[in-house]
Amino acid sequence: MPDSNTSPRSQRGAVPLNLLLGLGCLLALVVALATWRVESDDAPELSFDGLHLVEDAKVAIAYVEPEADFSVYDSFLMLEAYVAFKKNWQRDTRVAGRRVSNADVERIKGEVATLLHETFRKELDEKGGYAFVEKPGDSVMILRPAIIDLVITAPDIAVPGRHQSYVASSGAATLFLEMYDSVSGDILARVIDRRQVGNYGTVGWSNSVTNRADAQRMFRRWAGLLRSGLDEVRSEAGKPSMTPGG
Repeated sequence: MPDSNTSPRSQRGAVPLNLLLGLGCLLALVVALATWRVESDDAPELSFDGLHLVEDAKVAIAYVEPEADFSVYDSFLMLEAYVAFKKNWQRDTRVAGRRVSNADVERIKGEVATLLHETFRKELDEKGGYAFVEKPGDSVMILRPAIIDLVITAPDIAVPGRHQSYVASSGAATLFLEMYDSVSGDILARVIDRRQVGNYGTVGWSNSVTNRADAQRMFRRWAGLLRSGLDEVRSEAGKPSMTPGG
């Protein structure tokens, strides 16, 4: 990643400075959303930064810049995801009587952030043909994701002896995703969506393998919605479909 002190106007390969300095704003929004029901009925028609609420979106809440031309973007620069557990999750969670340690929390956060990036890259790049890049450019969209209010019903932590967990759902999470033009730094869209992870309907065995698979399915759904939306926009603009591996 380029030096965050370098101005994007003096170095084209740098992420716009306002995005890097905007982490505090993102964290403030995350804190506010932690107590806000994620439903479109609660959302104002106009966001604080001028984005317009999308009616009948396939996610709980979606805001877009109405003048933005999404058809120009064929590449993504995805920033590392911010991950936050639901309030008191660590305090209230036990596995075979063992509490979840701070080290466990940090490890799981890192695993979730890595899995989110890997899943989006596979869905958008390898499957959809939208390149993942390391530097801004005229056709590059920056994705700034956060996974908040994360709940893992049976987290994978070390416990003495053999232990099996049986749960009806492996957890839940809220995606908070912002999209920016990589050159100007202008915000293009904001998406908020909460999903239950691995809603089995009946009680099932949960372990590290099933937890990862359930989370990956949820992340793939979110990435797939983004890919299909951009595909539709490109088609409406008369632009050719993206070609995986092209």
